[in-house]
Order: sequence, then C-alpha cells, then structure tokens
Amino acid sequence: MAQLTELLTKEDLEKAWDMSKEKPVLLFKQSTTCPISAEAFKQYNAFIDETDLDVGTYFVKVRETRELSNQIAEETGIQHQSPQIFLVKDKQVLWNTSHSSITQGAIKEALTNEG
Repeated sequence: MAQLTELLTKEDLEKAWDMSKEKPVLLFKQSTTCPISAEAFKQYNAFIDETDLDVGTYFVKVRETRELSNQIAEETGIQHQSPQIFLVKDKQVLWNTSHSSITQGAIKEALTNEG
C-alpha cells in the first residue's frame, strides 16, 4: 500500500521528483481551509487506501508551505490551483487536474492510462 508523505522543504520536493524516475508519483496540492480541497483530499486518500499500484504519494499544504507550492507551479509550468493533483513520471507531468475533477476514479484512470 502507498504511504502518503507531506512535502515540507525543497529537498522533500526534489526527492519526490527523483522518485518519479523509479515509479509514478502523485503530488496533491491542497488548501487546509477550503471545503472543496478537503473533499478532493478525501478522494485522494480513498485512492491511496485501496490501490495496489506501486506509486509514490505526496501532498503539499499550499498556505503553510506557499514557497514550495509556488516552486511546483514554476517547475511544472502549470498554473497553480488548489486543490490540484499531478501524475509525474521521469520528472514530467503526464496528467493533472483540479477541484471537483479530483476523484478516486479519475486518479486510477490516469495511472492506468499514463503511469
């Protein structure tokens, strides 16, 4: 089962990017004050709890670690959203979506199709 890890530093983010060279990585950005974000995070956690896929799973709290959230937007070239999820392989974003489009089924489908 995948283990969810919070990214707190630039070094943590670099480890996640490096992990994507070994296996697919999911990176979730969330606001801890937003109900839409809370629901999307529930969907993300439900996926993690039920998956048997070998995937790295990470999250970033955008308000608490804004600099890290901004760095993700810079490095991916994808405009910041919250909530937002990325599927990364070999340091490249293969898929991303945001808000209510973040569902357990959408994550599974993205990994099946892209990962």
